[in-house]
Order: sequence, then structure tokens, then C-alpha cells
Amino acid sequence: MPLTLSPEAQQQAIASIERYFREHMDEPIGNVAASGLLKFLVEEVGPALYNQGVADAQENLQARVAELDIEVHHEAFTYWNQRSRRK
Repeated sequence: MPLTLSPEAQQQAIASIERYFREHMDEPIGNVAASGLLKFLVEEVGPALYNQGVADAQENLQARVAELDIEVHHEAFTYWNQRSRRK
């Protein structure tokens, strides 16, 4: 499954790349070149970032699942204990 950006996110990313080049590089980058650079980064680096995000989400969910028994645990067979406390 290829990674894609929404058209709005793509335009924002291209504008950000153009600004980065204006402010940090010796020469500005044009819209077409910025679009090509973005496409390269999404295809080349994007999967590594995506996979790290999935791994982070898995780790977070596994930690939550490990705590599930603590959060929703109910003691069993407490009827007689409660009755003897009332007497």
C-alpha cells in the first residue's frame, strides 16, 4: 500500500520545502523541484516513519492491554465476605 498525502497536505509540504530552501540553502527551490523532492522523501523515507508510527502505536496498545485486567478486575466470590461484615 503506497503512502500518500492529501492534496492539502501535499501543498503545505511543498510550500514548507520551498520556504526551507529560501531560508536555509544558498539557492531557492522551485515548485516542481520541491514536488519531486517531496515525492522522493515520501517514497524513500515515508515507509520508515510510517513503520515507526505503527510500532509506537502497537507498544502503546500492548501497554494498555497489559493494564486492562487491573482496570476492570472484579473480585469473585465476595458474597459471603460482605455478609459476614454486616453482622
